Amino acid sequence: MKSLQEILYNVHITAIHGNREVNVHALHIDSRQVKAGDVFFAIKGVQADGHQYIAKAQELGAAVIVCEVLPATLKEDVCYVQVASSGEAAGVMAGNYYDNPSQKLTLVGVTGTNGKTTIATILFRLFSKMGFHCGLLSTVQNQIGEKIIPATHTTPDAINLQALLADMVHDGCEYAFMEVSSHAIHQHRIAGLKFAGGIFSNITHDHLDYHKTFDEYLKVKKSFFDNLPASAFALTNIDDRRGSVMLQNTRANKMTYSLRSLANFKAKILENNITGLILNIGEKEVHFRLIGEFNAYNLLAVYGAAVLLGKDKDEVLQALSDLPGAEGRFDYITSATERIIGIVDYAHTPDALLNVLATIKKLRQGHEQVITVVGCGGDRDTTKRPIMALVAVEHSDKVIFTSDNPRSEDPAQIIKEMEAGVPVHLKKKVLSIVDRREAIKTAISLAGREDIVLVAGKGHEKYQEIQGVKHSFDDKQVLKETFEILEK
Repeated sequence: MKSLQEILYNVHITAIHGNREVNVHALHIDSRQVKAGDVFFAIKGVQADGHQYIAKAQELGAAVIVCEVLPATLKEDVCYVQVASSGEAAGVMAGNYYDNPSQKLTLVGVTGTNGKTTIATILFRLFSKMGFHCGLLSTVQNQIGEKIIPATHTTPDAINLQALLADMVHDGCEYAFMEVSSHAIHQHRIAGLKFAGGIFSNITHDHLDYHKTFDEYLKVKKSFFDNLPASAFALTNIDDRRGSVMLQNTRANKMTYSLRSLANFKAKILENNITGLILNIGEKEVHFRLIGEFNAYNLLAVYGAAVLLGKDKDEVLQALSDLPGAEGRFDYITSATERIIGIVDYAHTPDALLNVLATIKKLRQGHEQVITVVGCGGDRDTTKRPIMALVAVEHSDKVIFTSDNPRSEDPAQIIKEMEAGVPVHLKKKVLSIVDRREAIKTAISLAGREDIVLVAGKGHEKYQEIQGVKHSFDDKQVLKETFEILEK
């Protein structure tokens, strides 16, 4: 329990109505969770406006309502805190409520379209291997030391985020590494956090269902770096044509990494094959278990961040060389006799899919077919569907369009929108199978010895969301089961 006065520190308040000399028990964004003596934040969201639930929160005993617009009737026993942004206030107040945990450990945020999960996960594994107690906040999972906490969003809501960081501090974590999504930045979920560093991976066509324009998406990503403190570092991929944009207005220490340009952290790919990468990095030749040029960038970002956090270059490279990548990111298995390679990857944007297929092309000996199984998510940016389809057919020998997470949409209609992106002369390469399990099985049945089957879009996810229901589904497990049947 804390006093309202304590948790209002640094909040941009428009007005306060009612008695502010109250103690609060808990903070909530969901009105259904409110109990007597709690604070309710009325946040204007994408699906609903929290202001519509103020009455419900009051019925359940809320002592404090934080809102942008005051309700028509004010109750005498409730304190109303009017603010410009309820989302931002939630982050700052949650930070105060949990004793500002981000100030008690070293917090590094990773943003960009692709690579966030891999960079954050490898940083977590690297620092853990080097003997530090660490926390991780990622799309795949949240983690405090060895304790795994399932993730429901790339970045949790502001209150849960501060609570997780507080748990990390309580458990003795010295470092925390987190993905910072564009949604989280725009919705102020990271308000009230103190970052020791920010990393930019790249930016490509994604989330335009939410941000509407690419320019808006770019501005949101950039705002993360604009708000970093002078004490932090801002590390950007200078090979991305918008990498330098991220540093334009930041007060943080500006640093760059690159495979192609002059930069503070530079690497060169010497070898790239199915056994991993050999890079010239930090003036040393090092073998890594990760595969592909995109992972060379991820490794370089991790290396740069670790050095900027004061770690010894040689110790970092030695520890990095033996680390695996994140689950569902170029995650591959091979069938026992036919040596068919099955690759599962989270690639769900045109650029990410192109990166994976370009990597596969470089790994080919020349005779192997590449068979790609891919779909597009429902209730998301529809403009990328034909583009994803075109990338798949242009860089694969055969393609099967299938369901991803159709959510509330008709999966057959999503596939039809993908098919619209396929030129007439390439249509012979394409099969459309709505059932994802059957699509994967068909791809394996079409594969010959040493062929490569890419299953793209869902990666680490262990479910398929159809009409609001999450059904158990694991791409890698389906591949394994299909290989086992093939080997019998």
